[in-house]
Amino acid sequence: MYETLIFEVADSKASITLNRPDVYNAMNDSLRSELQDALKQAARDKEVRVVIITGAGKAFCSGQDLKEVLANPDRSIAESLRKGYNPIILAMRKMAKPIICRLNGIAAGAGCSLALACDLIIAAEEAAMTEIFINIGLVLDSGSSFFLPRLVGSARAFELATTGRKISAKEGYELGIINKVVPMEQLTDAVNSLTNYYAGAPTHAIGLMKKMLNKSYYSDLETMLEYEAYYQEIAASSTDNKEGVKAFLEKRKPIFIGN
Repeated sequence: MYETLIFEVADSKASITLNRPDVYNAMNDSLRSELQDALKQAARDKEVRVVIITGAGKAFCSGQDLKEVLANPDRSIAESLRKGYNPIILAMRKMAKPIICRLNGIAAGAGCSLALACDLIIAAEEAAMTEIFINIGLVLDSGSSFFLPRLVGSARAFELATTGRKISAKEGYELGIINKVVPMEQLTDAVNSLTNYYAGAPTHAIGLMKKMLNKSYYSDLETMLEYEAYYQEIAASSTDNKEGVKAFLEKRKPIFIGN
């Protein structure tokens, strides 16, 4: 049903593959629109408990398709962000399900922002990331100015933003951006291992924790203590909490159903 991405659901997992390999999965109007729709589908589907985002071919996402920009010289970049990119990033952060980035190749510009907006990044050794905006005289967008300093600190964020230098998957791991790096031939297995865990985890509690961690970015301790109490009350009333306690007392592995 999509022209520029592949959307598949199986075994409680939704897989979204950016599918413009001939241009390294560069973002155009169609891909942005379809990605927004795919994320809405994944969020609505009660059977989906974890989402994977990856790219077809050799790249993850090379950012904005510059040919589209040149073909529309009078188009407002601000409106493109507000209507195209920003809804994608907000949908990812608001989704009450874990989103795993399967970083199979280069993530540049808005593609880098897309990876940073995921909850976890599993990368192939050959993958790389770059905030390439500065190379064409632009500034960070699609959330990079928010995520980057929180992941690496202000000084390193300034360096990466203002030089646009490419960092390898290994350096990304050392900086705390990437969670795990494996050889390309092991990437699918590594992602599957992680998503298998989340497909059987207490999804409701994970969604609540994602909301809490998002809020912690701009809250003080007192606010977060109250927020923890509020959401712990909600989590304690869940089916998964009852199953977890019962399984603990019965000394067996819990079977979580995600609510």
